[in-house]
Amino acid sequence: QVQLVESGGGQVQAGASLRLSCTGSGRTFAGYTMGWFRQAPGKEREFVSRIPWNRGQTVYADSVKGRFTVSRDNAKNMVYLQMNSLRPADTSVYYCATSAGVIVGPWTSPASWGQGTQVTVVG
Repeated sequence: QVQLVESGGGQVQAGASLRLSCTGSGRTFAGYTMGWFRQAPGKEREFVSRIPWNRGQTVYADSVKGRFTVSRDNAKNMVYLQMNSLRPADTSVYYCATSAGVIVGPWTSPASWGQGTQVTVVG
């Protein structure tokens, strides 16, 4: 059974940086796309970023382009989200997600989710 466990969330001041990590277990993630979604209070869960197995074309939501960077370490089954220049609007629970294969177009239904990690940006 696939398990995804996020870490690295916290409370920071606006303009600061955080790095989220997600560790996958339960299977090999060879050939799997991994990435991140987030959900703010009272809002729907939204896509943030994804990265394919070969670390080729990464995709970002417009709201985070130029500030967030997704990466992965296939040997460790890990995916990361480096978040810079954080804003109060980035306050959300961030979820790691994965799906088999290459995602073409919107990523609407990941196969597996983590439990989420809270990111709070104040100021």
